[in-house]
Amino acid sequence: MSRFLEQGAGRMGKQDVLAGSCQMETITADKVQNPIPDAVASLSKGFKSGHWASHIEPVAIPSKQAVIDLLEQAQRILFPGFFSPDILRPENLEYHLGQQISFFFESLASQISSAIRHDCFRHNQACTLCNERGYELAAAMIASLAEIRSTLETDIEATLTGDPAAANSDEVIFSYPGLFAIMVYRLAHRLSELEVPLIPRIMSEHAYHRTAIDINPEASIGSHFFIDHGSGVVIGSTTTIGNRVRIYQGVTLGALSLPKDAGERLRNVKRHPTIEDDVIIYANATILGGETVVGARSIIGGNVWLTESVGLDTRVMLEQPKLVYIGPK
Repeated sequence: MSRFLEQGAGRMGKQDVLAGSCQMETITADKVQNPIPDAVASLSKGFKSGHWASHIEPVAIPSKQAVIDLLEQAQRILFPGFFSPDILRPENLEYHLGQQISFFFESLASQISSAIRHDCFRHNQACTLCNERGYELAAAMIASLAEIRSTLETDIEATLTGDPAAANSDEVIFSYPGLFAIMVYRLAHRLSELEVPLIPRIMSEHAYHRTAIDINPEASIGSHFFIDHGSGVVIGSTTTIGNRVRIYQGVTLGALSLPKDAGERLRNVKRHPTIEDDVIIYANATILGGETVVGARSIIGGNVWLTESVGLDTRVMLEQPKLVYIGPK
């Protein structure tokens, strides 16, 4: 009995110590000067000065989450039956597409209107009928969906042709990061062609976040495009890629080192390479420069660093490295 009393007293003693510690911690916290008012004042001053980037404006900016939702809606439209719980049959396909496209149209028009209104306000431009333009551009995008889907079918075909591990188109649509990145690119590229501000780059950033594939929406990419594995691929804004091109993970199609004032001076100058039809670029190859052209049917080997043009039907490979073996045999 005494043993249980001793254990109980020991527990009570610990609780008393803990209670004392908590009380002491509370007293100590009360003595700390509240940092919040000074932080609020300093940050507000910086943002209001106009020297820090911010969106302190009376107009709505496009919602990143809404743009991501648009991409998910587009997947349900472009690949019906894959990304929704609904069971689709030929007799209800048109209803499904009509419902999905209606939601997509309204949401897209709203986001485009916000993007245009934000752009006008930011640059002190006169009113440009933002809502009307939002619906006009969204309608143009809707009209392009069948063409985009047709091109995506060629990208699926290229994947099945180029990767023996791809069992069927279902597997490619569900699980290949390259196809997802290409789908987002083709949607974002069309919006870029329509001169929709901001939204295409939000789309490409989301694709990069999911796949580690960074394709600028302004790049020009032909049909039957295949990215194998994908991680680390970078395709710059002025890149031109022909038809039936295959690239592997870690490939960079980029610009040469730029001067400090390049942002404005070279904004509309071609800075990234041209890749002609039927080219294969293996893993971790880097091809740089706006004047660099890789001729049709050429093969660029892994880890190659290329800053000059390559003719038709050319193989560019590194010499076989010398391996050193250390061991008993």
